Amino acid sequence: MTNVFFIVGPTATGKSELAADVALQVGAEIVSADAFQIYRGLDLLTAKPDAATLKKVPHHLIGTVSLSEEMNAEKFRRQASEATAEIQARGRRVLVVGGSGLYIKALTHGLSALPAADPALRRQLDHLSTGELGVRLAQLDPPTAGRIDLKNRHRLIRAVEICLLTGRPIATQRHASSGPAALAGVFVLRDRADLYTRINQRVQRMLEQGVVEEISGLTETSATAGKTLGFSELRALLDGRLSRAECVAAIQQQTRRYAKRQLTWFRRQTSFEPLNLSSLSHVKAVEWITARVLSLSR
Repeated sequence: MTNVFFIVGPTATGKSELAADVALQVGAEIVSADAFQIYRGLDLLTAKPDAATLKKVPHHLIGTVSLSEEMNAEKFRRQASEATAEIQARGRRVLVVGGSGLYIKALTHGLSALPAADPALRRQLDHLSTGELGVRLAQLDPPTAGRIDLKNRHRLIRAVEICLLTGRPIATQRHASSGPAALAGVFVLRDRADLYTRINQRVQRMLEQGVVEEISGLTETSATAGKTLGFSELRALLDGRLSRAECVAAIQQQTRRYAKRQLTWFRRQTSFEPLNLSSLSHVKAVEWITARVLSLSR
């Protein structure tokens, strides 16, 4: 990740448009670090950059993976590293842009040497309720059970799986490296009221532009693709379990909560300089970031 500039932050801040204009100014290409935009399809639901934005500069790891494929941070790290090396070999700068915290951390800090998923064990664990998984984790690894989201079934299964496969609590295992000391990047954010308004408006636009039809035509989706924000609510709308108004409200609320978690993650996990986009114009923000990207070459 040498000579790579990161633009990270919560959903709906305007990262995509901002990054494309910066990349245009500095002769860079963009490597996306979004866990859901990497999938083909779901263009509206994942708020992929529009055609005009994508045409400004080359974008990588957007719409490159089948919806039926499982993704994880290690797969992403390999693909992003390959894309970065290829871009730099052509003498171009690289901007890593996204809001998926674990994917960003996979690039900035690397990943722990943890065991791969075990299908047979996964099937056994899948028969346990979420509450039972929490109890099991508390028995195997109390510190991790105290930190993890006990409502996140996917994370619970993975944590229990790691403990059982290695025979040790996660806390005692080798962690990711601290990463390079001088990573360059910016953490973009907005005032809460501004961000929440943008989120609510984005969800309304998705429905108006045909996101229901986008979802209704899908057949096979992997477990990770199915975790896309709003996916389950739109399925409930199609099945008649939610009204349109209820669906919109539920996706808006879920997205606001996700943005709050992203803000917390980036404040704690990165040392990137914050930039409040509610406080300056798009042009000024582009100028501010452009100057910092260009300073890497000096």
